[in-house]
This record gives sequence, C-alpha cells and structure tokens, in this order.
Amino acid sequence: MGQLWANTGSALATLMFTYTIFKQWFPQFGDHLEPFFQRIFGRFYPYIQITFHEYSGEQFKRSEAYLGIQSYLSKDSSSRAKKLKANTTKGSKSLVLSMDDKEEITDKFEDITVWWQSKKEGTVRQTFSFYPAADEKRYYMLRFHRRDREVIIERYLEHVMSEGKKIELKNRERKLYSNTPGQSHGNQTKWSHVTFEHPATFDTLAMEEKKKEEIKSDLIKFSKSKDYYKNIGKAWKRGYLLFGPPGTGKSTMIAAMANFLEYDVYDLELTTVKDNTQLRRLLIETSAKSIIVIEDIDCSLNLTGQRKKKEEEEEDGDEKKTMEKKMMKNEGENSESKVTLSGLLNFIDGLWSACGGERIIVFTTNFVDKLDPALIRKGRMDKHIEMSYCGFEAFKVLAKNYLHVEGSELFEEIKRLLEVEEIKMTPADVGENLLPKSEGEEGEACLRRLVEALKEEKEEAKRRVEEEERQKKEEEEEKKRRKEKKAEREAEKEKKKKNEENGEAEH
Repeated sequence: MGQLWANTGSALATLMFTYTIFKQWFPQFGDHLEPFFQRIFGRFYPYIQITFHEYSGEQFKRSEAYLGIQSYLSKDSSSRAKKLKANTTKGSKSLVLSMDDKEEITDKFEDITVWWQSKKEGTVRQTFSFYPAADEKRYYMLRFHRRDREVIIERYLEHVMSEGKKIELKNRERKLYSNTPGQSHGNQTKWSHVTFEHPATFDTLAMEEKKKEEIKSDLIKFSKSKDYYKNIGKAWKRGYLLFGPPGTGKSTMIAAMANFLEYDVYDLELTTVKDNTQLRRLLIETSAKSIIVIEDIDCSLNLTGQRKKKEEEEEDGDEKKTMEKKMMKNEGENSESKVTLSGLLNFIDGLWSACGGERIIVFTTNFVDKLDPALIRKGRMDKHIEMSYCGFEAFKVLAKNYLHVEGSELFEEIKRLLEVEEIKMTPADVGENLLPKSEGEEGEACLRRLVEALKEEKEEAKRRVEEEERQKKEEEEEKKRRKEKKAEREAEKEKKKKNEENGEAEH
C-alpha cells in the first residue's frame, strides 16, 4: 500500500510538472485545460482551502472577516508562531500580535485540526498613497480535511468570528461619549468622545459588601442573557435607577459598572436635545455593550409629575411652582428642548430601544419621589439602588482606599458615631476628611479629623432640627393668623351685607 501511494504521488507530481511546462509554452490552451487538471488533482488531494483577503468589496476598507480572524488568531499566535508582527489598531488599548507573512499555526475545534496560514502576494512598490500598494495583497488561508467540511462551514467559522469579536471588544479603547450641539446639518446634536479612564471599581466603591455582590451578580446575569431575552421577546437591555442625596457615589457607581462590564459610557444631556426625533437618532448611534446615563433626571427637563391628577396638582401647587422655578433657574430657562415624557419613555423601552442590544440605561436622581411613576416602573428602571449615607462598612473601604488602614483604636468611636448615633455623612464628605492635607500627615491624624467632623455634624444636625421646628412653628402661627384674618374679613363682609339688606328694607 505504501508503494502504491508513493507511485501515485510521483505520477501526480510528474503530471503537474508537465502541465506547468505546457501552460508556459502554450498559454492559449492553459485556461481550457486547467479545470481538467484541477479535477484530477482534487480526486487525490483530501484538503479544502478557504481564502480570506484583507481588502475585499469596498476599496480601501479592510474586511471585517479578516480583522475578526486576526483577532481570533492573536490569542494563539504569540505562543505558537515563530515569527510575529506587532500592529497598532485604531481604537485598541494595546498592541495586536499576529502571525508574520508565510507563517502557519494549527487550531483545534471539536477534535478537528485545521491549519491557518498568513500569506502575501505581490511585491512592495514605492507610492505616495496612504493606502497599501495595489499589487500587494495579504490574506489568511484556512486548510482542513474535506470530511470536516460541514462542521467547518456551519460551526467553526461562526465560532472564529464570534470569538474574534469578543477579543476586539476586550482589547478596544473604551470611550466616554457626550452629546453636544453640532455646527452643521441644521445644528443637530451628535456624540463626541474622549477615552474613558475612570479608575473606579467595585473594590474601591464605598458600599456594603453584600449590596455590591448583589449588583455585580445582577450585571453578570444580564451580560450573559442574550438568548434569554430573545426567548421572552424583550430587547436586551436593563434599567437602573440610582437615587440618594448628593455625594453618595451615584456617578462613581456608574463608572464601576462600566469598568466591571468593560462597556462604553454615553452621558446624555437632555437639555441639548432639540426634540424626540433627535433623541431617537442619538439612541440609534449608540453602540452595543454600553451604558446610557441620564444624571439628575429630576432636573434635566420638566418631565416630573406630568401625569398627576388635577386634585394632587392643586394640593401641591405651591410646591410644584417652587420646584419648576428652581429647575428653570438651574437650566438657564432652556425652553428650546421639546423632548416630552412620551418621547423619553419610547427611548427607554419603545420600538427603537431594541436597536443594537446589550445596553444598560441608568437614571440618577436626588429626589426619587419627584419622578413620574411611569418613568421608573419595573420594565423601564428594572433595579432601584439607593445610594445612602456612609455606614461603617463603607467607611472601612474608604479608610483602606485613602489611608491604607484596615484597623485602628478610633474605628470603634467612628462605628459608634455612624451606627449608634446615626450621624448622616455622605461618602464624599467622609473621603474628604480622610484625605491627607499635607505630605507627612499620618493616618491617625486623618481619622481624628473625621471623628471631630462627625461630632460637628451631630451638632449641626441638631441645630437644623431646631431650626426646622422653629420654622414649622412660625409657619403654623402664620397660617393661624391668616385664617383669623380671613375669618374677620368674612365676618366683616357678612356684617356689611346684612346692613345693606336692612337699609333696603327700611327704604
């Protein structure tokens, strides 16, 4: 049998050599005979080859398939290939190592071995163009046994593209986007971006460990639930409402979520959006694996309480007018935006919200009770997270972050003030007190400063309560005086009316 294969191989080699010579001397017959020789050669050659060119279709645009294969092979190239080349890819945070030209590595999939080769055709010629020379073409060649055709075509290539895309996303340079008014195309709003470099993580977040683990588990489950969302017929997105007093870490939480999932962040400023149409356009232009943030939603636009009943509006009329005046003052009386509550709701979970997929929408607010219930119901804001004042567990995280201190005699005093005395201080204020103010200041000094600040806050809180009680008493007295004056006016009015009636009767 071995002798038979040796003779067959020798015959094929002779045949191919004869064909090459014949084609060189009689090129006019070569094109006609080539299919014949290919059929003969194919009967004995058991392998199939697929070529993926670097540039195909649109000129000067690199093939997405080629880039996906390059990313997929990069994970094995550094350990298997003998010759490598390092490229800097636009938008990537690190060098991409890939096989050099004419290198080959093997890959396994479902116990099937395939061979990848990096090849180049043509020669380099001098050119003043910014693009590669037209006669130099790079490509990847995949070779596999013909018996594995079905597995390779139906599953392996899809696996390569999927894994390559994941590697691209992991290595990409993440962005922080903001919407700013454009200078062209009818002054439309568009996204601009900078590199997202916020250092916040869940490890450095000042929050109870149990609560952090709950949020992390929720995020992990969401990121792995593509098929689940598809099966239940919902867009692959999730809403988070972060509420609490200023300084409790709402923005830091968003940065930690983005770093944990390796998502981009889109900071949406509603006051710069002209109308609902522009809002939809901005949504379409966001990418998957991103967090869309609307901070201080209660102050962004007058979208709060639009569905209150008339009776409630009359009861809260004075308070509502005060809030509206405050909002208009804060936003410079921006009357140009025509974004409506209906448009915002459609942005969150309407038909357009399904574009792109794998997105998280985050609202932050200082006054959750001021928001329209339709805006924050389950299905829109799926998870409500209260960002509260600093507790003892959160303090320990801050002490470790700021001072690298995990234990001290002052910890018991701080615990008593925070938990027993229930002194309310935000993580931002606690962190400011823990921050060393000079080069040689030690951790104990910073902790003592925090203790003094907590005691001062206790006295200040007491004064605020007394002031509020005083104001409340004055308001009640003022109400009583107004009521008495109103009663006097009514009595005077009634007396005058009776006098007039008596005068008419005598007349």
